[in-house]
Amino acid sequence: MSNVDRTYTISQLAREFEVTPRALRFYEDKGLLTPRREGLNRVYSHRDRGRLQLILRGKRVGLSLIEIKEILDLYKVDQRAQAQTALKKYKARIVELERQREDVDAAIQTLHIGIRQIEQFLAKPAAPAAVGAARAFEQEAKKRLENAH
Repeated sequence: MSNVDRTYTISQLAREFEVTPRALRFYEDKGLLTPRREGLNRVYSHRDRGRLQLILRGKRVGLSLIEIKEILDLYKVDQRAQAQTALKKYKARIVELERQREDVDAAIQTLHIGIRQIEQFLAKPAAPAAVGAARAFEQEAKKRLENAH
């Protein structure tokens, strides 16, 4: 039997791709996979296996299930159109991820600056005026609490 003729059970595909059988049923509910039925059992074809690979690849790069479905649906009609759509979506996703990376890099840089400033502040001895003001505030707070009773 050639690979093209090979079939898979739900547990075989789930194990191979490290997903749950529930995930495969979910993809079926969304129209992304269309296994045939033998009684109560789902039987996945070589084509279903390939579609699952594309679904998981799309998810890994951050495409929505709707975007993945658009790409998969084009496969039935026109493989070139499918490839062009996938290319366009992948490029758009790269732009989005690069923007997110820039935001993360900026946030990390801001945190490093904050850490340096805090460490410099903590390395200095407490200013006598600040200590005196803190003691005066504490004494005033005690007086007010005592007078309140």
